[in-house]
Amino acid sequence: MLSVREQLHTTVFSQCYSPGGRHLAVCTNFGHIAIFSVSAALLSDTTESQHRPLFMFKAHDGPVYTLASTDKLLISAGTGEIQAWNWADILSKTPKVIWTVSIPDSYKLYSPEINSLVLDSKGTDYKLYAGCGDNNIYIWDVEAGVLQTTLKGHTDYIHDIALRAASHECVTASEDGTVRIWDTRTPQHAVHALEPYKIESCNRPERGKWIGCVAVDAGDDWMVCGGGPRLSLWYLRSLTSTTTFDTPKACQQCAMFYEDTIISAGSEAYVNHWYVNGDLKGRVPCKPTSVFNVSINTESDNNKVLTVAGSSSMIDVCTNFGYRAFSLTVC
Repeated sequence: MLSVREQLHTTVFSQCYSPGGRHLAVCTNFGHIAIFSVSAALLSDTTESQHRPLFMFKAHDGPVYTLASTDKLLISAGTGEIQAWNWADILSKTPKVIWTVSIPDSYKLYSPEINSLVLDSKGTDYKLYAGCGDNNIYIWDVEAGVLQTTLKGHTDYIHDIALRAASHECVTASEDGTVRIWDTRTPQHAVHALEPYKIESCNRPERGKWIGCVAVDAGDDWMVCGGGPRLSLWYLRSLTSTTTFDTPKACQQCAMFYEDTIISAGSEAYVNHWYVNGDLKGRVPCKPTSVFNVSINTESDNNKVLTVAGSSSMIDVCTNFGYRAFSLTVC
């Protein structure tokens, strides 16, 4: 149980769904991971208790910034360390660390935070990408626990990572204002470096040049990114910006492609649904005043929801994506 003070000051940085999609894991600034039953929360006769965690445990000494999931493991990251937990242990309320990997000690004085974890399941083994506060992206072989590659070139910390589905490329967003495209077979330097803040239609100097989010569509042709500059859509074959999405009062901190739309959210209490031509399809009010993560449960058709997390102990649940149906509470 969280104290009243902790609950008032809780931030949920990331979330992910269990294999099969029946459960949702979220992580907080107090180092906790909370597990909710999505299937129970969606029942017609649900009670308030089913909007609270089934189970919550202390996973890291400091904040937990990001989560990722394989078919067996929940992977969490905070400052300096990445840890893996067996889903079966968590759901039986007996979590224990399966393995731990540490970020190489680049700065010597302190351990960098891990802001983004992305899993690549192409091929026979999982690869884990970690975007960190030391400006680097690290790639591990999950099964072997071996650091395979380090991508160096950004001059400030990494906010987000996206993978291109049909290639060996990854795309990274950084505080330095660039979006870099890497071919992991030749990791010595980025293949391309895009600078949205230098594009007139994207530039907002009063909000800075940092890029807080990046996503690539399933066809690998389009990329969306944003942060200080306006959220923008890029055609990857020509590396040109084609569309901007204007949120004059907010910086976008998360973005994703969904069917024929783009979903984004950031430093205001709304989730935006956009058409790809830049028109706003809809804005959904949400509980967090600043949104750090929007996630869709693609693991289960029966429990398909959109969940919204950020600077609140409440995680909004949207059943048809167009409005908030109810909220889960970390408590």
